[in-house]
Amino acid sequence: MAQNHSYPGGSKSRVDQAGKNIRQNTYTTEDLTVIDQWREAHRIVLNTFQAILRMRTRYNDSITVAQRHKRRSTIFDKLTRHSKMQLSRMDDVAGCRLIFNTIDELYTFRSQIHNAKRMKHRLRNDPDKYDYIKHPKDTGYRGIHDVYEYNGKKGANQNCNGLNVEIQYRTRIQHAWSTTVEIIGQITENQPKFQRGEDRRYEQAMVYASEILSRAYEHMFGPLPDLSNEELVRRFIELNKEINLIQLLKGLNATNTETSNKKNAILIFKPNGELDVKTYKDATDALTALFSLEKEVTHDDIVLVRANTSQEVREAYKNYFTDARDFIDLIENGCEILFKVSNLDLENLFEQ
Repeated sequence: MAQNHSYPGGSKSRVDQAGKNIRQNTYTTEDLTVIDQWREAHRIVLNTFQAILRMRTRYNDSITVAQRHKRRSTIFDKLTRHSKMQLSRMDDVAGCRLIFNTIDELYTFRSQIHNAKRMKHRLRNDPDKYDYIKHPKDTGYRGIHDVYEYNGKKGANQNCNGLNVEIQYRTRIQHAWSTTVEIIGQITENQPKFQRGEDRRYEQAMVYASEILSRAYEHMFGPLPDLSNEELVRRFIELNKEINLIQLLKGLNATNTETSNKKNAILIFKPNGELDVKTYKDATDALTALFSLEKEVTHDDIVLVRANTSQEVREAYKNYFTDARDFIDLIENGCEILFKVSNLDLENLFEQ
């Protein structure tokens, strides 16, 4: 009997129509089912790419590898923000993240992936298109994204051909900054990541912070290359005095929730700041539970992640554990490096 290799959700046009209906707030239960079928198919893509990446990092414990399924609410938000986006072409529903100690290690590994002879999946972007290390975003974001198009072997998974996966490459310095931006979005009414919110000072403070970290630790310019070191640090400290950002972050209690060593974890960030973690041995069970939870608890922030150990989960998704400790240490020491003041004086400047 011939196998059915139909596109997940029915067809690309049907998936796109469901996305359009979400944007226009005219969606039906059938639209949600179509989107869930399409999202579920990305599990195969994720598993394929995480296996490739783990195989290539198996002898290097310094590289953190994790994966995540994009949240339904985040997909809906992205469709709203990008009025012309076709849902079937959204390239980050499936995402893998790699975190490196240095920029040199990052570029070396990425080059090896690009030049791998047995890689059958197609790199969709020009190598420099999403290189936000060479060309930082205005928000201060630094890192590199690659988008691959899945091309599976003949067989049951052919219906996934054409689905996309995004690979994010970051250093630990860049990761500390990025997760802190996410934390600010969770604990304030502002979203520096998307340049949204009434108080844009948080966004500006994180742009300064990105430049400080880039210069102090990675010896390169970031989004504000024209400022002197002294002026850069002065601006950050003065703005911090206004919004008390560092003190706000220091006041957070990093969640100590244990994620166990089951490889699939659903992280549920509740409005009161509590984190609930549900773990699953089987990826299919985890995805089924995710879709069910999204329908039951629409007010919570929910994400499905996968990593080999609980430590890798915490490392790759620090924002869900409200863990800004690395960022605090890095920014305070980075200001000292650039401004050449003592620890005591710097502490006083931050706490005034």
